[in-house]
Amino acid sequence: MTAPTLFTMYQEDEKRLKMNMRITRQKNIKTIELFAGVGGFRIGLQRISLLNEGYDVVWSNQWEPSTKTQHASDIYCARFGYTNHVNEDISKVKVSDIPEHDLLVGGFPCQDYSVASTLKNSHGIIGKKGVLWWEIYRILKEKKDKAPKYLMLENVDRLLKSPANQRGRDFAIILSSLNSLGYAVEWRVINASEYGMPQRRRRVFIMAYKKDTKLYKSLQSNTSKDILIKDGLFAKSFPIKEIENSNIISAKLSDDLVDITNNFNKKTPKQNAFLDVGYMIDGRYYTSKVEVNYNDKYSVLGDFLVDEKEIPKEFYINDEELEKWKYQKGSKSIERINKTTGHKYIYSEGSMSFPDCVNKPSRTIITGEGGASPSRFKHIVHVNGKYRRLTPIELERLNMFPDNHTAGVTDSKRAFLMGNALVVGIVEKLGKKLIEEI
Repeated sequence: MTAPTLFTMYQEDEKRLKMNMRITRQKNIKTIELFAGVGGFRIGLQRISLLNEGYDVVWSNQWEPSTKTQHASDIYCARFGYTNHVNEDISKVKVSDIPEHDLLVGGFPCQDYSVASTLKNSHGIIGKKGVLWWEIYRILKEKKDKAPKYLMLENVDRLLKSPANQRGRDFAIILSSLNSLGYAVEWRVINASEYGMPQRRRRVFIMAYKKDTKLYKSLQSNTSKDILIKDGLFAKSFPIKEIENSNIISAKLSDDLVDITNNFNKKTPKQNAFLDVGYMIDGRYYTSKVEVNYNDKYSVLGDFLVDEKEIPKEFYINDEELEKWKYQKGSKSIERINKTTGHKYIYSEGSMSFPDCVNKPSRTIITGEGGASPSRFKHIVHVNGKYRRLTPIELERLNMFPDNHTAGVTDSKRAFLMGNALVVGIVEKLGKKLIEEI
């Protein structure tokens, strides 16, 4: 199988980027990247930087509190340089030390965003310590009139449904807090594979536009149906099929975040308040279900595999280990005991496809993808009569990163970093459309 020349494409983009940096740009979107990981947002935005317009990442931050060695930050600096990169807990960074910027991007963690103080309180919002959404809010609020005009954020799709006993509360807090700062918001749950990308990875992407921008005014002047299916930035980037007006849910958000924390969706806690596509402006949101409208080429796992001649022997599975892998992937019912109550119960799980089909997009890469031990969720392919795990380069390709972007750390850590990453092609498409619109 012949793998696509993603690395060659990246190298060409890097050459073009360096050439562009020597030219005075007519349009220059200054960007900061928070929770940067190994730079997925940056790669996507740099790939679309054009001759006289593009994105300049003027500041970045990456900090992993649970590890002594900062692997992601080290890789980020190895690829992009140390200039204007901060490897420090974002909560300890002074907002005054963050340069002015037009666009803030980042994949922030899905956490409990509840608050203990209202917007009306003179001391502002008091959220749980260490919850990183409030660091984004802090930057936007303290920058005041110099806050970025645009936000591009990413999260797991369960953000729209959390917490389980009050579905949508956390996302409602995010929307209301952005509204209080003068932003309109669009969101969309995107499965990368449904738009021709090589991995089945569902994530919610969020775009926000400050008042007086063209995109904010567009949300004000168009109908909800038109925004969702043709006039919104997501509709233009990732087309969907027609939506009936009767299927659009609309509701007003409270501007009191404690009220949202305590009362949002309490009457129908198991009903989803926010669906896969939507937008919010002036405190009112509109949302609907989505049916993808894509008629171009699709990618499959087999297209991204490395030539078998280049596969290290430790990635192959011998006959003895193969039986253990088959057991992990198969259906099973196991009697277990609750350690707290002593209660016995049967744990059941269905079978998974084994080996992974190379003629379909890959399953979602998870952080536990690395290592040789048999696992239910790791990928296994069958090529030339042999079973093997995926290599770090193949995992990078499935996220549309350049080959060997994470080189320099162990294979298991490289897999972990790709499990935490995003599909770069989505950022690329959104960034391209954002430039066109503004």
